[in-house]
Amino acid sequence: MGGCLVTPAVRITSIIGNIPHRMALAGGWIDQPFVSRHNPSPPGSMVVVSLEPNLWFMDRCGMASGTRKVALELWGGGVPDRAPAELVRELYRAENKDKAEPSGSQDMIGLLYPGVSRLDYDVEFEGGYFPAHIESNCDPGKARWLEEVLHLVPIGQRPKGYNPLGIKNLDPEWIRQLGQTGKDCFDAIVAKDVGGLAASMNHSMRCWEAILPQTVIHPTIQIDLKRILSYYQSRYAGAMYSGCGGGYAIVASEEPVPGALQVKVKTC
Repeated sequence: MGGCLVTPAVRITSIIGNIPHRMALAGGWIDQPFVSRHNPSPPGSMVVVSLEPNLWFMDRCGMASGTRKVALELWGGGVPDRAPAELVRELYRAENKDKAEPSGSQDMIGLLYPGVSRLDYDVEFEGGYFPAHIESNCDPGKARWLEEVLHLVPIGQRPKGYNPLGIKNLDPEWIRQLGQTGKDCFDAIVAKDVGGLAASMNHSMRCWEAILPQTVIHPTIQIDLKRILSYYQSRYAGAMYSGCGGGYAIVASEEPVPGALQVKVKTC
């Protein structure tokens, strides 16, 4: 008689490595000095969340996969047992060596600081390249709550040739509001307030579209990102994209979202 071949269970980390993933929530782009220098009420904030490497994310989707690849090349399969602040600087130097347009430090911080972190950026501090302050929360209860209310729906990778910086409307008031969404987002997570979390995500997307309109509409993008986002924002409490050009729709909802992935927050 024939039978099924049973192979030993393989952990996904044996394929993708043990470096955490990073998810960015409200306030993204405030970590870039060309944005934060126009903030009339610094510091402006954004929120990053460290995620357990228990699933694979698409590349070019705003999940810091490029930074994570550099970390894997730099350190092998896992994070060295050293202070996160030191590792952030080491990884930042490795990724941005010889780059004319350096990636934001929020990518590195989200990978290396466990839990949920609010990053406060002020251009007067180190030119705005690193946050003047990091407020992290590793409460397991808040992490489990966040896992329950956030749902990631795959939309699509950024297309080749895409650049979100073709149009810059660096209006100080919109930038101030962008930085405020990060503060509101962090406070909502700490309070386990899904309505406040959703509102911060929705308004962060409005700020993106006002400041950098090609984050959602660009000649190379063939997906109607605005209509898709509008659907999720109208059907559920709120939604935003994981990065410019699409990626994943991150939906805030206390009810299930069809086709969505669930993430696991990496705590201390």
